[in-house]
Amino acid sequence: MKLIKFFFIIFITLPSSIKADLNQELYLELKKGDKLIFIRHAYAPGGGDPENFDINNCGTQRNLSEEGREQAKEIGNFFLKNDIPIFKVFSSEWCRCKDTAKLAFTNFETKDFLNSFFSAKFAKNRDKQMLDLKNYVDKFKGDKNLIFVTHYVVISEALDYAPSSGEIVIADKNFNKIGSIEIDF
Repeated sequence: MKLIKFFFIIFITLPSSIKADLNQELYLELKKGDKLIFIRHAYAPGGGDPENFDINNCGTQRNLSEEGREQAKEIGNFFLKNDIPIFKVFSSEWCRCKDTAKLAFTNFETKDFLNSFFSAKFAKNRDKQMLDLKNYVDKFKGDKNLIFVTHYVVISEALDYAPSSGEIVIADKNFNKIGSIEIDF
């Protein structure tokens, strides 16, 4: 019976040890800089955007909930607490992304190549946006991390990965996913 308890304890603690090692490796990668950091906007209930969507009117868009606003602040706290080097923060022009970027980092610029192409209205932009994103990264010569606050579809297309709301996804400059960090909401 003692042997069974011993193996049970080992079995339970093993996954958390592995997770801690992976987080340490990921942390070291972030500290090195020179990474692409994709952040899916913080929690905004629902999916897609209303038919009357207007990029210049947040009232026509799906927006962050109070939990999403807190999640965005936690994203920023993660970068501050861990002293992660950041070259620049870029955001989609959608309000939920801009709000995430503002609450997390304060300073950011918008880039249309980070905009959603989920709806049929914007699907035609997908290939151009992905090309513009890759061209921007190819031309970037800095040694700090680039942060992109964007949407599920952009991250999924760029990295072949399905992020949750507020998830931080780290990749190299060849768009190879290195790891991810989920921030609860």
